[in-house]
Amino acid sequence: MKLPIYNKEMNQKGEKELPSQFGEAYRPDLIKRAVLSLQSYARQAYGADPKAGQRHSSELSKRRRKYRGCYGFGISRVNRKILSRRGTRFNWVGATSPQTRGGRRAHAPKAEKQFAQKINKKENRKAIRSAIGATLNKDLVAARGHRIPAQYPFVLDAAFESLSKTKDVTDALAKLGFQDELSRSLLKKVRAGIGKLRGRKYQRKKGILLVVSESCPVAKAASNIPGVDVVLVNAVNAELLAPGALPGRVTLFTEKALDVMNDKQLFQ
Repeated sequence: MKLPIYNKEMNQKGEKELPSQFGEAYRPDLIKRAVLSLQSYARQAYGADPKAGQRHSSELSKRRRKYRGCYGFGISRVNRKILSRRGTRFNWVGATSPQTRGGRRAHAPKAEKQFAQKINKKENRKAIRSAIGATLNKDLVAARGHRIPAQYPFVLDAAFESLSKTKDVTDALAKLGFQDELSRSLLKKVRAGIGKLRGRKYQRKKGILLVVSESCPVAKAASNIPGVDVVLVNAVNAELLAPGALPGRVTLFTEKALDVMNDKQLFQ
């Protein structure tokens, strides 16, 4: 399969034969598995302190004729700590037990729990190839909500990687027909739910993914454009190509990136 090559002025400079990785069959089930696996490894371990609620001296004897024991007082067998004392009469208050004030939790989350969902290497590579192929499907791209030009998909000229200013990259993407897509990614909304209190108050739609061959000026210049992500071709993963496990993100490969993918046989 061949795609046209466009420069930043929207002039066609020829055609490019795509690597075999773009011919992979569409497998949304594998793509979802690969994305969930990446997300599971990003989860941070959390749990209660193992000693939380158990720092009290609350051992209380239930045997009869035991000094400081609670036998015969008609009270439940709950761990209690001594609150006050008058002679041989002790006043206790519940402690340590899950139903008591300041006690431990019955089934607290454990910090040693493993969230990682493993995936086989070949399955992961197949998922990446499938997600790469899905970027060429205009129906899938449009179903994700992207606003794409009529000539999509196409390949970017190698000179695109030398753009060093954010304004130049924005103007080039606008001339390529992505003005509406940039406007769509510009908007952000307040997240619904408790996430507002946890450092992720705002949400923004995912926009264009630029795939380049190496560390280049455009990687830094495009990083300031809202919604736009830039990634090296050897670092492409399923989550970048299919955010939220929804394949069909609008993706632009540079000519050099396709050469690297073909020469090194990436994801094969």
